[in-house]
Amino acid sequence: MTAADALTPADAPPPHPATRTRAPAAPATRGASGHGAGSAALSVAIDIGGTKIAGALVDRRGTLHATARRPTPPSTGRGHGAAPAGAVGAACASPGAAAEAIMAAVTEVIATLARSPEWARVTRCGLASAGPVDAARGTVSPVNITAWRDFPVRARTEATLARHGGPVPVVLVGDGVAMAAAEHWLGAARGRRNALCMVVSTGVGGGLILDGRLCPGPTGNAGHIGHISVEVDGPPCPCGSRGCVEALASGPAIARRAAAMGWRPTGTDRSAAAVAAAARDGDPVALAAFDRAGRALAAAIAGTATLLEVEAAVIGGGVAAAGEVLFGPLRRHLATYAALSFVRGIEAVPASLGTDAGLVGAAAAAFELLPDPALDAADPAPTPPRRG
Repeated sequence: MTAADALTPADAPPPHPATRTRAPAAPATRGASGHGAGSAALSVAIDIGGTKIAGALVDRRGTLHATARRPTPPSTGRGHGAAPAGAVGAACASPGAAAEAIMAAVTEVIATLARSPEWARVTRCGLASAGPVDAARGTVSPVNITAWRDFPVRARTEATLARHGGPVPVVLVGDGVAMAAAEHWLGAARGRRNALCMVVSTGVGGGLILDGRLCPGPTGNAGHIGHISVEVDGPPCPCGSRGCVEALASGPAIARRAAAMGWRPTGTDRSAAAVAAAARDGDPVALAAFDRAGRALAAAIAGTATLLEVEAAVIGGGVAAAGEVLFGPLRRHLATYAALSFVRGIEAVPASLGTDAGLVGAAAAAFELLPDPALDAADPAPTPPRRG
């Protein structure tokens, strides 16, 4: 067994409320029913992204009992350098071969988790993926995983789980919806009845909490705020529209805007993170680029709040790591855009979960959207406090 095959315990506390326990890698046998009788239920959580595929066994208090991880194989065998070793490292000479190599990575993650003695307690699976997703059909077409177009990931995952001891239900959600589920369960949206949760990074995604519940929508894309147009004559967006939030406020959009306005880095880094560093040092062009991004986000948040009366916008992702460089102009513009009395008090706050947010959110979505009354009645999740 290689190092990549080993279960990954956490020896240090994670930087968020989810906790981990050490799980020895030993074979486990599941009951015939597929449920861990007489023990606390666990969800398999799988988080599929453009660079990594992560998995964990998560209980109803957010504790990660075992984790596994694989790099996401490239969508083509050409132009990506050396392929990783193992089954997922085979050269991908065709889109079909590339698609299967990526699914093989998911299969290997599940196989690793299945070696945990905790596996017998698994009752369901949450599958979070970069999007677009189609939860109704169980398919995904991630922008950053070009080999997967209408790929039947839910059915393939269900089949893989069945090969490891018994069928369990699988729910598919987009990564923005997973982030919303995680932040509502354990993070900055905990106790909020109505919230918009956003990921602002290479793209811009989101999810909704309405009346205290996750609201993924019919296809799992509700809350996808990145493709709301906030500038009618704005720049074209890859989605086909114009002036989308993603085209104005994503990391690449900020970097492009700064470069177009004449910003030049002191080194070779031209990313949004470098623009943020320059803004902290007072560079006026860098500050202007983040001001534009903050204004686009504020317009979208205010519009969403006006439509749905959300009380808070929780913002995470790489761009949000810029801190006050982003949140300062965002809150200033929000005070202008959120003008009506019933949205005037909306808060914009940073997300509080760390790198495990996708896994925590996948599990949270599974527990909420795939309830099992017989099992869950004896193993209730903690009730988040309600805000007055």
